[in-house]
Amino acid sequence: MRKADSSQFRPAGVADGKLELVSFREDGEHVIEGILKVGGTDNWFPILQGVPSFLTGPLRPDLQDFCGRHGLALPADAPAASTKLEQAKTNETFSDKWRRFKTYGLQPEHEDFLFGWYCKKFALPDREALKAFYRDRERVLEVGPGSGFNTRFIAQNCKGHVTALDISDAAFTTFGNTSALLNCTTVQADLMDAPFADGTFDFIIADGVLHHTPDTKAAVNALYRKLRPGGQFFFYVYRKMGAARQFCDAMIREHFTKLTPEECYAACEGLTVLGRELSKLNATITLDTPIPVLGIPAGTHDVQRLIYYNFVKCFWNDSFDFETNNMVNFDWYHPHNAWQHTQEEVAGWLEELGVTTYQFNDSNPNGISVLLTKPKV
Repeated sequence: MRKADSSQFRPAGVADGKLELVSFREDGEHVIEGILKVGGTDNWFPILQGVPSFLTGPLRPDLQDFCGRHGLALPADAPAASTKLEQAKTNETFSDKWRRFKTYGLQPEHEDFLFGWYCKKFALPDREALKAFYRDRERVLEVGPGSGFNTRFIAQNCKGHVTALDISDAAFTTFGNTSALLNCTTVQADLMDAPFADGTFDFIIADGVLHHTPDTKAAVNALYRKLRPGGQFFFYVYRKMGAARQFCDAMIREHFTKLTPEECYAACEGLTVLGRELSKLNATITLDTPIPVLGIPAGTHDVQRLIYYNFVKCFWNDSFDFETNNMVNFDWYHPHNAWQHTQEEVAGWLEELGVTTYQFNDSNPNGISVLLTKPKV
């Protein structure tokens, strides 16, 4: 965290919003270890591995060694809400994931697939149009950056400042991959308590994140408050799948969520091999008649995609190595929270917020891509 970055934070419960930066260790322009002290109190938030952390309760990192090194008493803490306890279980999944896959999306062979997918999500024709989409953004918030590959892309292509927020140890991975960018900040926080004033950002992106919270709708509402009038908000959430896929997902999750991350990666390997071998077939079938009860439309289907979208998650993409493909399947089946929604349900949320300008972009069958604009009045 750069020293100047501390001025942007407005954590909940801090009466005047003022935080005093105390630096213990620096590396060039970055504070690697320090605290953000709440003015007029003994309370503080740590800066760990270059990242300010605003987590509390069961989400907060273990600070015993940190306090010992710097002669500090543990900061005051709020009571542990049940939702925080629930979210802590999901955090275990993603902290492990992003400690393992620190270069996801940063390798050239990943870029065509990942940024091509973003083009579909935003209904843009190509990567140059994607760069142009970000060009005039002044304050961007990316929630759930993972490795930080997209954070870096946005920061390299916008004129303003990009802040990446993650509740898991992905925050440290993102910092490591973006710290060289002068217009980029990483923070560890719960998006439900994002430490920023309402109306701060002119663009917010939460790609594949909100359905991993205890309440997807509440997460949408929490981030919407941080958006400026006239600003845009993109989010992608899981779509409610057909009956066969729902059945398989529920059965697999019942078993896999009880496993350690290491055990779950091993358990997912069979699904990954299935996806790989189906892909090798390079076969299609044509259905002249739809199967509405299973959510299967008429038309020509790639066999691997037919199984993947309608029966079981068996992701495979030749742009990735086996471990990365296996991680995508792990990402679906291990998280404690993984809600699915209908487009009609999401449209209802937007109506309640008073949003009238929005679009659903058809990027793939198992997700809902939403790009909305907050009314100016």
